[in-house]
Amino acid sequence: MKLNELRDNPGATQKKKRVARGPGSGKGKMAGRGIKGQKSRSGVAINGYEGGQMPLYQRLPKRGFNKPNRKKFAVINLGIIAKYIESGKLDAGQTITEDALLASGAVRRKLDGVRVLAKGEIGTKVTLEVTGASQAAVDAVAAAGGSLTVTTAQAAE
Repeated sequence: MKLNELRDNPGATQKKKRVARGPGSGKGKMAGRGIKGQKSRSGVAINGYEGGQMPLYQRLPKRGFNKPNRKKFAVINLGIIAKYIESGKLDAGQTITEDALLASGAVRRKLDGVRVLAKGEIGTKVTLEVTGASQAAVDAVAAAGGSLTVTTAQAAE
């Protein structure tokens, strides 16, 4: 295949409809907007408006609740921690804390704490100290000969 043989899929691109270009174009005179009225004018924004009737989105019942003071954790998987230890960005000999994970770039920001999940394998013996962890992650670290300590969440600074 050569550069001059490259083609887009048939029907992938369509020519833009040029309106108000005379009667021969099929979209001349009023450019497909009809006669008079609000929608024939420019600058119309009436997406949810129903002519004064109570709009559908206001008639339907609202469900759900978002807790305003909920805790948001930075999530990291065991596989990522293992990768950072192999690359030398984290030291398995020392206790790996949230600050160490932050300094190495494994997590971008702490938020209300760091939570460890069990996706991936960890082969080295590590000591982790984080705000939260899944039970599967605790078991996986223990199986590798390490320990995972869950500390109480401090107030966000």
